[in-house]
Amino acid sequence: MVDKNKVDGRFKRHRRVRKRVFGTRERPRLCVYRSLKHMYAQLVDDTTANTLLTVSTLHKDVKEKLNGSMKKCERSRVVGLILANRAKKKRIKEVVFDRAGYRFHGRVKSLAEGAREGGLSF
Repeated sequence: MVDKNKVDGRFKRHRRVRKRVFGTRERPRLCVYRSLKHMYAQLVDDTTANTLLTVSTLHKDVKEKLNGSMKKCERSRVVGLILANRAKKKRIKEVVFDRAGYRFHGRVKSLAEGAREGGLSF
């Protein structure tokens, strides 16, 4: 069972960060969601409220690159790399990172490092 105070605290932090973090078409917002098993990342243009690109550990082509023996941090790094490669195809080089109220360590940090390895700058 999830601790209600922990979830509420994350939502408060997310709202506080979202006041300042804003994505445009040239520099979209890289939003991260972390569940217990999977990792999700998407590029969002907040001016038109459109999602430009999504990648998660559940997509078929991502699953092909993941091993069953990989740890969650390693899987997150692969998601970041694939996201960066797809963003390059759409001519997106710079993003604004939205950690969604999560701490910047563990899976969130490895996804960011993977995206940086793939060529995104933020």
